[in-house]
Amino acid sequence: MAQLEAAFEDAAQQKETSTLGMWVFLASEVLFFGALFTGYTICRYRFSMAFGEGSTHLNLKLGSINTAVLLCSSLTVALGVHALETGRRTALKLFIFMTIALGIAFLCIKGFEYSIEIREGLLPGASFRAMQASVESNRVQLFFLFYFIMTSLHALHMIGGLIVFSILFCGVKRGRHMDGQSAAIELAGLYWHFVDIVWIFLFPTLYLAGK
Repeated sequence: MAQLEAAFEDAAQQKETSTLGMWVFLASEVLFFGALFTGYTICRYRFSMAFGEGSTHLNLKLGSINTAVLLCSSLTVALGVHALETGRRTALKLFIFMTIALGIAFLCIKGFEYSIEIREGLLPGASFRAMQASVESNRVQLFFLFYFIMTSLHALHMIGGLIVFSILFCGVKRGRHMDGQSAAIELAGLYWHFVDIVWIFLFPTLYLAGK
């Protein structure tokens, strides 16, 4: 059985409290990303041509591949939770490992994409050279400022999720989390689905802005 903390009367209460805590945390994350999306939308409306121009410089192929990778990772998380509920330890280890592998693949592809964009002079600042110096160039830089901030914050959230899944993977290898009562994997899965949903909004917002 999962270890019962002293503050709770039973495992069910502990699980309900943990789940509520996760939902409160995710709600705060929605507000956090929501503020970024709101700021982006306002600027997108005001400078539609510049933001559309900036979007055309993004690598749609790599963005699409990463979207598919992340959707597959959501599937492996769901399959992992089902394996936990049915007591299949080997399958649980496999699906957690696949989730970690897909997450790392996403970050590697994103890092490669960043390297291309930096070499092409798309990083906002003195080295920005996507367009000649002008008011429109500054607005395109604003698009890339939103792009790098929003995608890098998403990547940081993914790294946090991968750390958690790595810890859980080690726990499963030692025989923990297999009593069907532990909420750790379910909560980690809930967080991972949230991270995936954020990307589902980021992809069309950024990559398809000029389409």
